[in-house]
Amino acid sequence: MIIYKTNKHWFKDIGHLAKSWTMIKVMRAVLMIGAFTTVVVLVHTYVHELNLRDVGGVFSLLGIVLSILLVFRTNSAYDRWWEGRKQWGALVNNCRNLALYCYVHLPSDDRPTKMRLARDIGNFCLAFVEHLREGTKTEDLKGLNDVEIARYQSVQHIPNEISKEIYATIHESYKDGRITGEDLLNIHQMHKALLDILGACERIKKTPIPFSYNVYLKVFITAYGLLLPFALLSTLGFWTIPAVMFVFFAFIGVEMMGEEIEDPFGLDCNDLPTGTIANTIRENVFNLMEVPHEHWEKHPEVLYEKVF
Repeated sequence: MIIYKTNKHWFKDIGHLAKSWTMIKVMRAVLMIGAFTTVVVLVHTYVHELNLRDVGGVFSLLGIVLSILLVFRTNSAYDRWWEGRKQWGALVNNCRNLALYCYVHLPSDDRPTKMRLARDIGNFCLAFVEHLREGTKTEDLKGLNDVEIARYQSVQHIPNEISKEIYATIHESYKDGRITGEDLLNIHQMHKALLDILGACERIKKTPIPFSYNVYLKVFITAYGLLLPFALLSTLGFWTIPAVMFVFFAFIGVEMMGEEIEDPFGLDCNDLPTGTIANTIRENVFNLMEVPHEHWEKHPEVLYEKVF
């Protein structure tokens, strides 16, 4: 995710466009529509005059309709991005609360249980990150023995399995009398919150914006860009070329921004920094539970696949 100070470096921010992956895609489409418009203008000027003087009003109305559709598209994509961020913020808070509660209510000399819980809460977050991308691998998890690695390799949903392990550890502590029934109920609510967050993020990941809406908007933008030169020819002449390119740039740029942020858990640089958040949670949990972790290496963060 790109971190920046709003309105502090206006022209410096604009300079990022030169190395923008999204901008490269946009400019390819703009250059193609520019080439098409150039052909139309040359034919109109030197071969056969295209007399379409009365269609400007229609294109104005179509432009308004397209703008409304793009606003809805962008708002829907941003809502998905922001909902994802809120869920990961809730994950941070719930993991901290769970770690602190377990530290206080477990016996002070019960170091093995605290270490196991700290490890599993941290691994839950690491597994969560990759689960929302391409799937969790056991190599992404830390501090496991061979038996645990084999068990996690045998299941399809590793975050669920780690969550089950966390609750099993808590319930074992209750059966052994190390925590009370009231403690168990309180921890159950915190544990349930982790699964609720997992489910909410899976809903965002697995429910994209409807395909028909997505395709229709692309077809509408393309058709509008291809027909717009005919509406501007009689009034703008050769200026039709830059005018059409600029209008198409505006429309397709907004559409590409929506595509960029609608899946907030990937590796685009405008996606959420879930790897960083997971490492932060893991570090916080170990600190709160006062568990030594200097021998536990930090989980490496995956580089972005695309730039802006």
